[in-house]
Amino acid sequence: MDTLAAGLSWVDLLFLGRPHAVATVVVRGAGTLALIDPGPTSCLDTLDLGLQAQGLRLSDVTDLLLTHIHLDHAGATGTLVRRHPNIRVVVHERGAPHMADPSKLLASATRLYGARMDELWGECAPVPEKNMTVVAGGERIDAGGRTFEIAYTPGHASHHVSYFDRSSGVAFVGDTGGVCIDGGYILPPTPPPDIDIEAWRDSVARIEAWSPAAIFMTHFGPVNNPRLHLTTLMQNLDTMAGLVRARLSEPGTDEEQSKRFAEDLQHELRRHMTEAQLASYRAAAPPELVWLGLARYWRKRPEA
Repeated sequence: MDTLAAGLSWVDLLFLGRPHAVATVVVRGAGTLALIDPGPTSCLDTLDLGLQAQGLRLSDVTDLLLTHIHLDHAGATGTLVRRHPNIRVVVHERGAPHMADPSKLLASATRLYGARMDELWGECAPVPEKNMTVVAGGERIDAGGRTFEIAYTPGHASHHVSYFDRSSGVAFVGDTGGVCIDGGYILPPTPPPDIDIEAWRDSVARIEAWSPAAIFMTHFGPVNNPRLHLTTLMQNLDTMAGLVRARLSEPGTDEEQSKRFAEDLQHELRRHMTEAQLASYRAAAPPELVWLGLARYWRKRPEA
């Protein structure tokens, strides 16, 4: 069992059979069990086995706290609620309509992933509105025997929130904290359509204002020096954005520009990690999605 503090642990979902790509946080206490980001339905069996290893079951879950609604974080939510109809789902107000009716979310994801949708994510079932607690940021919520402060943290996604447990000092930051696997490169995941560098910078400031002792990333795990980590993340986001902007200024088709950027990114990552680590990074933040999100960001800015 991977433990953060008493009653706080996580399960490695072994996404696509790879360790250290996607994690679900387990919060237990006072007769309740909360999960932060249950992951995709394709990993539900692994999540179930991970809970059983801690003496728990999926039927014990009382709350799902979603950092955002992307399928690698929240895809299993509707399936879990259908199986266990008393589960409460905490979700940002911009994400809630897409949990109730995921058709637009699935159409957008299908444009990106095509025929691999089922392999990657499995089912994405709707969540009844009565099961949802909708938040905007600034609230406090009790779950898993703890009180979580909620901050609105867009940049990666317009419906992203982060959760802070002051009793343990851990902030659960979803993708706002980036991707960092086994001490490798701190990569900002930048899929379309919501990337907003300025908003991301403001979100990092909100997280830092909590003065957390640690942050927890879905991709992957805890970081005990959050200020250095977040500073490096924003520096790397600026680097990635600069590489994309430079490639956009060159001749060639979008596919050719994307390919050249992917080569840039792989070269940068190989300076910091092993090939085994790279495989998990490709699962958590595929280079083509890093390109698409940042290319869209720049194309929405005529002055760029």
